[in-house]
Amino acid sequence: MTLAPLISILDDEPDIRNLLADTLQEAGFRTQTHGRARDFEQALKTSKPDVCLVDLSLPDTDGLSVVHRVALEQGAVVIIISGRAQVQDRIAGLELGADDYITKPFEPAEVVARIRARLRSPRGADDSETATFAGWTARFEAFTLTDCNGKETSLSRAEADVLRLFLENPKRLVSRAQMLDTLGGTVGESFDRAMDVRISRLRTKLGEDPKNPRLIKTIYGAGYIFLGDVEWDQ
Repeated sequence: MTLAPLISILDDEPDIRNLLADTLQEAGFRTQTHGRARDFEQALKTSKPDVCLVDLSLPDTDGLSVVHRVALEQGAVVIIISGRAQVQDRIAGLELGADDYITKPFEPAEVVARIRARLRSPRGADDSETATFAGWTARFEAFTLTDCNGKETSLSRAEADVLRLFLENPKRLVSRAQMLDTLGGTVGESFDRAMDVRISRLRTKLGEDPKNPRLIKTIYGAGYIFLGDVEWDQ
C-alpha cells in the first residue's frame, strides 16, 4: 500500500499549524507539525517529507536559513508560507531554493492546490539517473553537479528539476507553458520569477556568462533552449 505524501509544517503560530494540518489531512495528506526550527530539523533526520511548509518568522532562527539548508540537503519540495509580502523576501526565498512562496493570509484550498502542483513535478525512480554534458555530470539522486576536475556543487530540488527538464529536451525549445505543465506551479508572476531565479542559479553553477550563456539560451518571448549534447546513464 502506497502511503499518502507527508507534509511537514514549520510555523510558530499554533492556529496556523492546526489549520494547515486539518486542511491537508482532509485532502488526504499525512502531516507533521513543528513550532521551532530546531524540532523541525531534528525530525528531518528520521523522516523524509514530500513537502515542507516553512514560515520565515520563527522564534529560534531566521526561516530563510532553514529554507536554504532544507532545499540543498533534503529531497523535499519547499514552500514558504509567510506574512512577509515584500518582493525582496520572495526573491530571497526563491534564490535560496524554495519551490514556491505563499503569503499570509492565505486560502487553505490554495495551499492544497500549490502542494499538488509541486508533487506533479518529475521525481521518484528517475532520481537514480545520471547525465553527462559539456564536461559536467549531474547526479539527480545526490542532487549534485560535478565538473571535469571533480569539483562537486550541490543542487536544490527545484534546480535539479529544471536542469532535468532541459537535459531531457536538448536542442529543443522549452516553453514557459511546458515548464509549468512539467514542473507544476501556478500561472502568474510568482511562477515566472521562480523559473528566472532557478535558471540564473543554474547558469552560475555551470560557470555560464550571464550575458552570453553557451548552454542555456533564452529565446525571448518563447522560452529556453539547452544546447549541450547529453548522455544518460541509468
